[in-house]
Amino acid sequence: MVFALVLRSVVLNDAFQWDVVGRYFTTSAVLHGLLLTLWLTGVVMVLGFLAGTVLAVMRLSESPVLRTLSWGYVWIFRSTPLLVQLLFWFNIGALYPTLGLGIPYGPELFSVKTVNLLGPTLTAVIGLTLHESAYAAEVVRGGILSVDPGQTEAAQALGLSRLRTLRRIVVPQAMRSIVPTAGNMLIGTLKGTSIVSVLAVHDLLYSVQLVYNQNYQVIPLLLVATLWYVAVTTLLSAGQYYVERYYTRGTSRDGAAGTGRKPFHFTKRRYVYGG
Repeated sequence: MVFALVLRSVVLNDAFQWDVVGRYFTTSAVLHGLLLTLWLTGVVMVLGFLAGTVLAVMRLSESPVLRTLSWGYVWIFRSTPLLVQLLFWFNIGALYPTLGLGIPYGPELFSVKTVNLLGPTLTAVIGLTLHESAYAAEVVRGGILSVDPGQTEAAQALGLSRLRTLRRIVVPQAMRSIVPTAGNMLIGTLKGTSIVSVLAVHDLLYSVQLVYNQNYQVIPLLLVATLWYVAVTTLLSAGQYYVERYYTRGTSRDGAAGTGRKPFHFTKRRYVYGG
């Protein structure tokens, strides 16, 4: 009842200006910002988990050098606020005005100014990916550690290489632990991309800000961005549910989920199939 009353007050409150929300909800500027937000989220998640998987494997390797490098990377990028990282990469030209390639102590083959190389969008991709990969590394590492070591030992006894064991045996089983956290990270990244508006990247939030800076309809335009974030997050949550169900089939408490078989039941004296 409380939720219904709050919802009624929001819908019937003229101060929210729902007519303005409907008018700007599907405008080209808003849709362009939404597409850039979705593109940025997808690119950052793919690159972040690729780099995070490499870092996780390095962290679990027997080489102390690789373990130290992976730990140092994760430590630095998890300890620094994302906004600070983005501003640092945006102003990297102050530290390295030009980037060049040449022969050591010899002639320079070519060089390019950093300001011309790193635009706002590329800076956002780099900053978000480096930040995301640090968290993805811990997610993947936790998923790999959740797999029974006996699985790896059995694969080694069959003569499988380490790479094939990781790819065919360990990672598929680790997905049961990786997918829920990865889904939460995907939703967090979608909302976290709004921070790139400080770099003047035309994402959903920045596109909305440009509009309400012209017509001064702040609340309705913020509601437009909020409704789009809610809609996309809802779709991603539904997709996460089905992906989780796929990777956890046969492991739920009913004993045979997704297999079409009757569950097993334990009694005090014997092991009974199908009740």
